[in-house]
Amino acid sequence: MRTDSGAQLAELYQEASRITAQGSKSFYFATRFFPKPLAQSAYAVYWFCRYTDDLVDEAPSSEIASQQLEHWAALVEKALREGASDHPILKLFLDAAAKHGIPAEYPLELIEGMRMDARRTRYENFQQLRLFCYRVASVVGLMMSHVIGFRPPALEHAIDLGIAMQLTNILRDIGEDLRRDRIYLPSEEMERFGYSEGQLRSRMRNDAFLELMAFQVARARHYYDQALPGIALLNPEGRFAVKVAADVYAAILSQIEVLDYDVFERRAVVPAGIKYWLTAKSLALPVARHSLTRMAFWRG
Repeated sequence: MRTDSGAQLAELYQEASRITAQGSKSFYFATRFFPKPLAQSAYAVYWFCRYTDDLVDEAPSSEIASQQLEHWAALVEKALREGASDHPILKLFLDAAAKHGIPAEYPLELIEGMRMDARRTRYENFQQLRLFCYRVASVVGLMMSHVIGFRPPALEHAIDLGIAMQLTNILRDIGEDLRRDRIYLPSEEMERFGYSEGQLRSRMRNDAFLELMAFQVARARHYYDQALPGIALLNPEGRFAVKVAADVYAAILSQIEVLDYDVFERRAVVPAGIKYWLTAKSLALPVARHSLTRMAFWRG
């Protein structure tokens, strides 16, 4: 018989699933290949991360973003310290974290990344940008690695995959971020390619911009390549979903190229047909056969 607490958690997991489906089509598409218990925990992690991110992204000013974030940080720190919370998102995240042994340092590192985003609107070099990518994306991959289960050195590859995905986000969202007065392309690299901030703000797509973007895309692909060996180090029931997620996200880079790097007014998206083609392509891999066998077991 389900307790009131159990019923409340079940409702929260349903809400987390809805939020995930609404907030990230690519992530939700990939989680369809998780067994149900893992998918539920993935939704709990996503809800926590998305809510934390939205405190900065949707705030009307950097001052309000910082205020909201510090209030949330205090709630998160208290919840992690006490192992309990009345906040629905934290209640659900704590449940998933306890099930899978997610270290407390990861959600706190995510908050540090959001602090960077609230306070900084420029990045001088890639070292600064990489730290930001680690904090806002790699730690999500580290949390998901704990949800799935892994053996070393899987976490090193999870860090690379998070960086690859965040770099992909940055390239896809250049136009949108400009409207929020945020530039993530490192100033040092813009200068190296002879492309100025003024040209970026005027949305100029000259040869310098095309070369700069080709360089950025190549670096993101390098991180996807670095991440790939880590998938085989994940527990079998979660591997295929991660492979699908990585392939779908990497395909955004190809869509950016198809648009001839027009990222100012158009948003690169992966059509559903390509997502299913990438999924079918992965089915031939050994990682898929082992994963789908385990998934069938979990789903009965």
